[in-house]
Amino acid sequence: MRIIDLSVSIYTGMPIYPGDPDVQADVVHTHQTHTWELRKLVMGTHTGTHVDAFSHMHIGKETLDEIPLERFFGKAQVVDPQGDWPSETGLFFAQEAGDDLADKIIGRKPGFVGGALTEELQRILLGHGIVTYTDLINMELLPFGKDFMFYGLPLKIKDGDGSPVRAIAIVDE
Repeated sequence: MRIIDLSVSIYTGMPIYPGDPDVQADVVHTHQTHTWELRKLVMGTHTGTHVDAFSHMHIGKETLDEIPLERFFGKAQVVDPQGDWPSETGLFFAQEAGDDLADKIIGRKPGFVGGALTEELQRILLGHGIVTYTDLINMELLPFGKDFMFYGLPLKIKDGDGSPVRAIAIVDE
């Protein structure tokens, strides 16, 4: 078994989507002043490696705290946009996937989709109740076309439209 970290680190000044809040991860307490260390985080809900709730792009759709936890993990595969894909398995795209793939993805009934997704594709998938993950790293370390377990649990944000996640893949070797 091998665990692959798919998450970017969160830090002050990290790259963000244009218009999103700047990230601040400031030390507030130190061992010297309080005998412990504590940081204050200021960031948007779609910072770094994150999951999108259906409400992110659709009024009245489920928020993070309304989506069952089992929707945020499961069997997955990295697939070729032009290849064959499994059904009822999370799908990850290392190459950009656009809205031209929407019908094919929806037809496979994945619980979640991630990787290099266009905004248009994300909007369509979220509208069809498919969770989306973006800003994943280390996807080149994942086995292509073979099952692995994916976990990307969000923070339980009341009425949350999205959340940073610690995304990991567990690969059997």
